[in-house]
Amino acid sequence: MKPPYDLTATILKLVTSVSEKIGAVNAKNLVKENPILRKQNRIKTIHSSLSIEGNTLSEDQISAIIEDKRVAGPEKDIIEVLNALEVYKNLNRWKPSSEKDFLKAHHILMKGLVATPGKYRTKGVGIVKGSKVEHLAPPSSNVPYLMKELFSYLKDKSELSLIKSCIFHYEMEFIHPFMDGNGRMGRLWQTLLLMEDYPLFEFLPFESLIAKNQNAYYKALSASDKEGKSTKFIEYMLAVIELSLTEILEMDSRKLSDTERLEVFLEQTDEPFSRKSYMKFHKVLSSATASRDLKNGVELGMITKSGDKKTTLYQKNRA
Repeated sequence: MKPPYDLTATILKLVTSVSEKIGAVNAKNLVKENPILRKQNRIKTIHSSLSIEGNTLSEDQISAIIEDKRVAGPEKDIIEVLNALEVYKNLNRWKPSSEKDFLKAHHILMKGLVATPGKYRTKGVGIVKGSKVEHLAPPSSNVPYLMKELFSYLKDKSELSLIKSCIFHYEMEFIHPFMDGNGRMGRLWQTLLLMEDYPLFEFLPFESLIAKNQNAYYKALSASDKEGKSTKFIEYMLAVIELSLTEILEMDSRKLSDTERLEVFLEQTDEPFSRKSYMKFHKVLSSATASRDLKNGVELGMITKSGDKKTTLYQKNRA
């Protein structure tokens, strides 16, 4: 059964705007050509999604964990980051229409944090804000059926993925299939659903905007609960996605450094290469600039130089 929502003028306007901005980001290769930006955005995504759930580690501490450095902090928070890194570093291995993958991802995300990671809840659950029950989730006996229905809806090819991803996020939060980890799973799975049609969402940290104003996030969920349909949440999430794309476009003014240019090129090849090949990839570079980039790369240990003058070749060094 198709989850209920209204196709409002606001939703149509946002879908159009988001689609245009996706086109602009792709046309300029803003994410694809900048490994530094991709790494920063991955850290932002993990930091924001976990901070919404109360994790206290900073972006710098998450960067340190990625670099295998020791970090002082609550053990639970460090486990949450390690689990999230494990899930996010292989995003492409998860099939968003697979309920089996959904449960596997939850198992990795919540391993060492809950008693039964990767299993649907077997108890009733409610979300309490202050002294008030904000949301009473469906009985646990209904969860397997409701989740099966929701994954069945994902196979509907007539639905726009921009809208479908928001609906899944909301409906999953409403069902609240797990005892813990529902919020981070909702945001993770929306990213995966968007990536099916728009790969750039692998590195678009829309979670950071949710984290900056969590009240708006919970207000949109609550408004949809009261209406019995996901309309308000779709409007909210599309506005968040649009703003995330706007921020990426505004960063276009910064040019890549010599090191970043070389990193981008080395991502594309494992074979020995010449200065001419490097210039063919970065078409706007002069021969002097290309030579400086390669000299810098040798000095930093990124590449090894062999041969002399016209026979000079470079080889990427293994990490």
